[in-house]
Amino acid sequence: MSSLLNRTSHRIVARWVAEEDRERGDVPGWVLVTLMTAGLVLLIWGFAGPALSGIFNDAVSRVSGEIGG
Repeated sequence: MSSLLNRTSHRIVARWVAEEDRERGDVPGWVLVTLMTAGLVLLIWGFAGPALSGIFNDAVSRVSGEIGG
């Protein structure tokens, strides 16, 4: 009986440790994805920023009633 209890407890502990390792994830991979996403946002913002600012200023001018060219 004690051998059955011993094997069962070892299986439970082994399964718990395996699930804990699986939940840990790939931290360096997530850091890389985050840094690459931030880099892409900055790159796109650098190209599109002036155009988006112009669109925003034009929209605000139209809403506020200013007549512009």
